[in-house]
Amino acid sequence: MDKKNESPNTDLILLGLFPGMKHVNFLVSAILLIYTVALTTNSILILLICVDPHLHTPMYFLLSQLALMDMMLISSTVPKMATDFFSGRRNISRVACGTQIFFFLTLGIAESILITLMSYDRYVAICNPLRYALIMSQKVCLQMAAISWVGGTLTSLAHTAYTMHFPICGSREISHFLCEVMAILKLACEDVSAYEKAVVTTTIMVLFIPLSFILSSYALIFLAVLRMNSPEGRNKALATCSSHLTVVILYFGPAMLVYMRPSSYHSPKLDEVLFMLGAILTPMMNPLIYSLRNKEVVCALKKVLGRCLTLN
Repeated sequence: MDKKNESPNTDLILLGLFPGMKHVNFLVSAILLIYTVALTTNSILILLICVDPHLHTPMYFLLSQLALMDMMLISSTVPKMATDFFSGRRNISRVACGTQIFFFLTLGIAESILITLMSYDRYVAICNPLRYALIMSQKVCLQMAAISWVGGTLTSLAHTAYTMHFPICGSREISHFLCEVMAILKLACEDVSAYEKAVVTTTIMVLFIPLSFILSSYALIFLAVLRMNSPEGRNKALATCSSHLTVVILYFGPAMLVYMRPSSYHSPKLDEVLFMLGAILTPMMNPLIYSLRNKEVVCALKKVLGRCLTLN
């Protein structure tokens, strides 16, 4: 398209969840319930990790960072979506759209890095337990958290700036409930095929390579677990690792299906379903997976509740 056909109105229009769907109000109500549960459970998990000395370990420090990222990730999409639904207003400025893309990508990429580093933590804990305290020192844990946040921020900043610099022509309607890179590129006046390849390349770097590293780490972990003599130690290691692997599947599965499919295979409805799984359902599931399957977290919760009841 020619740049002279660029739309004079800079506002974009989010069509929302499954345009034309009947009884969408029930879906929005369910999402708001999920949002409330996600904020509550992640907040409780962070609180428990902060107040219980038994949870002051590298694994739980990294888990607290994941919980914080989950809270921010779901908050980058649900409030705007709910506000649009109840107010009836669908427009969003280019600045607000760029801001949403930036935070969504920052948190998504940061989680990818963090989950990968968490697999390394489990690898050291199980395969090299005698050196665990030395390798996973407080300084290293802080560096891991910093790498996750900074890596996500810088990568997101580059993609957000480049995506939003494209002029938009014709229709300004985004068939989605949030501003998202691939959806914005469909509205661009210029040829974006080269940049779409760059997006796929970045996806390989932040999803496929970390996933390969995670699977390699867990292959070594399971080999080490099979050699354990203690059934109790084996069961504890498997319980912790299975929780982490469940989170890996929940996070990497939808993300890879969204960004690693050829553009010809993309459909708005399927993309919305995948984004709901990755950006809305997963932040609620993560703390439940780690808490319900983790005796240390359950014990910490019982202690806190016991103190509260005693004070009352």
